[in-house]
Amino acid sequence: MILSHTVIALGFFDGVHRGHGALLEKTAERARQLGADPVVFTFDRPPKEVVTGRPVLLINSPEDRRALVRRIYGIERVVMAPFDREMMTLPWDKFIEEKLVRDLGAVHLVAGHDYRFGHKNQGNPQLLLDKCAELGLGCDIIPKVEVEGITVSSTYIRTLVEDGDMERAAIFLGHRHCMTRTVCHGQRIGRTIGIPTVNLTVPSHVLVPRHGVYISRVYLPGGQSCAGVTNVGTRPTVCENGSVSVETFLLDFDGDLYGQDIRLEFCRRLRGEEKFDSLDALRDCIRKNIEEAREYFRESRIE
Repeated sequence: MILSHTVIALGFFDGVHRGHGALLEKTAERARQLGADPVVFTFDRPPKEVVTGRPVLLINSPEDRRALVRRIYGIERVVMAPFDREMMTLPWDKFIEEKLVRDLGAVHLVAGHDYRFGHKNQGNPQLLLDKCAELGLGCDIIPKVEVEGITVSSTYIRTLVEDGDMERAAIFLGHRHCMTRTVCHGQRIGRTIGIPTVNLTVPSHVLVPRHGVYISRVYLPGGQSCAGVTNVGTRPTVCENGSVSVETFLLDFDGDLYGQDIRLEFCRRLRGEEKFDSLDALRDCIRKNIEEAREYFRESRIE
């Protein structure tokens, strides 16, 4: 689809964190000033993965990246271009002239202070500014955003997710770490101990949070949300195949969610994953975690 008169935000936006937020807010602001449409231009996969041939684990799936941009920053048009060999070898100036101006109708571009683009990453913020001036386009380069003296970056946030430090990750993200997936069938062991769960699989190439039990918030298809207790891991008490699953008990919910998409948000890590001597011991510990989740939401007074 050919667009016209757009202000385009440039970046990969893994995590859609507070640094990205400054860029996206500027994009929306410029679009209002110019009477243009705000657009995000990103890629379906990390360029580094294509260039090196090695998988890169990300904070979010492409679907969650798109949804976060829309939900938090109100930018509806997200162009997720395939990063293929043609894109990888496209000269930096042709990327601006052909992909952004000709195909997407750019009148203004917004990028971060460390944005690199084009063949062999030869494009940089200064070249972007110079090219925009040559073409008569507006351009904003967003400086780095810091929290507690630390530059907000996807790389740093990945280390927090790997450590299970979801509260600190939320500070740098500007929102809770989330995962949206379709509820699938599990082994139904939760039902046998009176604690039924909804089961999700981690998307391909997405980082698995540190194994353990988390307080969570789950957003259902109809807009309702429920407090939850989520286990991320291999379920060593009931399973020996070592496969990783994400299972959530929803507090105060009774219904069938199989085949429906839900958004799981991680609030706080309660404990590591354990292997219990019996299902009764597992049930007792989960019940304790459920009470901890109730207390968390009573104290925080947030949804």
